[in-house]
Amino acid sequence: MAHLILASSSPRRRELLQQLGLEFEIFSPDIDESVLAGESVTAYVQRLACSKAQVVLDQFPDAVVIAADTSLGVDNQILGKPESKQHAFEMWQRISGRKHDVFSGVCVRTITEKSSIVVRTQVEFQQLSLNDMESYWATGEPLGKAGAYAIQGIAARYIPRIEGSYSNVVGLPLYETVQLLQSVKALN
Repeated sequence: MAHLILASSSPRRRELLQQLGLEFEIFSPDIDESVLAGESVTAYVQRLACSKAQVVLDQFPDAVVIAADTSLGVDNQILGKPESKQHAFEMWQRISGRKHDVFSGVCVRTITEKSSIVVRTQVEFQQLSLNDMESYWATGEPLGKAGAYAIQGIAARYIPRIEGSYSNVVGLPLYETVQLLQSVKALN
């Protein structure tokens, strides 16, 4: 089996990849995650995933590198991780009572091959009251999460339905990741 490296420090991505029964190492690259002027959410997550994969591959050229990036898209704008309580509340007000899209870019790289994809899942959020927001913020769960929520945690209580890949919303679309690994011949 190929030497797999997950280019991420996310415990959620680690747990998801472990579900596949794969053995892998973790190496978290440091890249600039600034959004480029006029960049769409799909282009953004794909660019970051491929940049992360390349940084790790440069250090481990014999490895198969798996990298991902996840962001929310609302009204053609990217919602990343909250910078403050106020920022989280602003995000929740934008997604409250409506649907939004979660996009994950996944890139699998070897020294000779590169395969990538962007996966979209639509998430419906219930209407949140100020009390809902205060209570959820107090849990600490929104910190460090795209869109200021974790579907696999307490936020599940606010999400009546999704259309698409659940693992994508958590941070790594598993089916598509396996397809990419197979395309670079890292899995049978």
